[in-house]
Amino acid sequence: MRSLDELQRAILLDNYRIESSEALDLLHEAQTDELARVADAIRLHFCGTRIDTCSIMNARCGRCSEDCKWCAQSAWHAAQVDTYPLTSVDEALRHARDNHDKGVGRFSLVTSGRRLTDEEVDRCAEIYRAIGEACPGFREGRLCASMGLLDREQLHRLKEAGVGTYHCNIESAPSYFPSLCTTHTVDQKRQTLRWASEVGLRLCSGGIIGMGESAEQRVEMAFALRELGVGSIPINVLNPIPGTPLEHMPPLEADDILRTFALFRIINPQAHIRFAGGRTLLDRDTQQRALRGGANAAIVGDLLTTIGSRIADDREMFAHCGFLW
Repeated sequence: MRSLDELQRAILLDNYRIESSEALDLLHEAQTDELARVADAIRLHFCGTRIDTCSIMNARCGRCSEDCKWCAQSAWHAAQVDTYPLTSVDEALRHARDNHDKGVGRFSLVTSGRRLTDEEVDRCAEIYRAIGEACPGFREGRLCASMGLLDREQLHRLKEAGVGTYHCNIESAPSYFPSLCTTHTVDQKRQTLRWASEVGLRLCSGGIIGMGESAEQRVEMAFALRELGVGSIPINVLNPIPGTPLEHMPPLEADDILRTFALFRIINPQAHIRFAGGRTLLDRDTQQRALRGGANAAIVGDLLTTIGSRIADDREMFAHCGFLW
């Protein structure tokens, strides 16, 4: 087995891609601070010091046909959540302009449900064109979409409307996903991501940790994302929502979270490893340690059905950790 420092040199100097067996050895044997040190060096080498920020708008909420155990928007669960149809152009523009004026780097519409209809995709394309005209900072591929299991033609229409990145979380390790959702499969998610790549969209896909999966399965998820060529990996920490099957799930220890961020960076050296939902459940020290241990991106502002973060507070924290906005 190579030492951690030897692996770091191979990754930095030779673009070495760590093997699954090596990652599992690190998981079981390396100290958290050492993993974070190496992950931070890899992040600095490949990604530099600029934080990649994005904000998401819940553009259609609730009444989802899928039975994902973590989600408040599923019609299968008893969670209390607002429900509303697809947003209007004016409402989307209001959110986009607000985030644009605060200097957020990317903006995404997120819709509940298995997928959109062709008519709904056309309505979203109209929204994206309007945002591109009104918000110059979101042009040139800095608009994103998260709209379920779209087909290749629908994804192409979003690309033509100015979308640069498509998001579809694989949510967990492929071996664990069937215990979390029965109404669709990881293979269907993979197909959507492959189609998105084929039409020229960048890929954003990650998952949620703390849903009962093992630490080894978190490593499995990191490799599944690498295999797909994902460039942006949001890592959510489960926020147990009352009325969902995971409402009583115990929280992860801070050490588990920090080791996850570090290993995801070591396995995916050039990706944006993105702090996503659940970040505000963590104390400021843990957030800062993650930013010094592999993370280089974050979703900022409100986050779908959970409370997000104040953008001004985030800017201060990112600067404190050595990042440029």
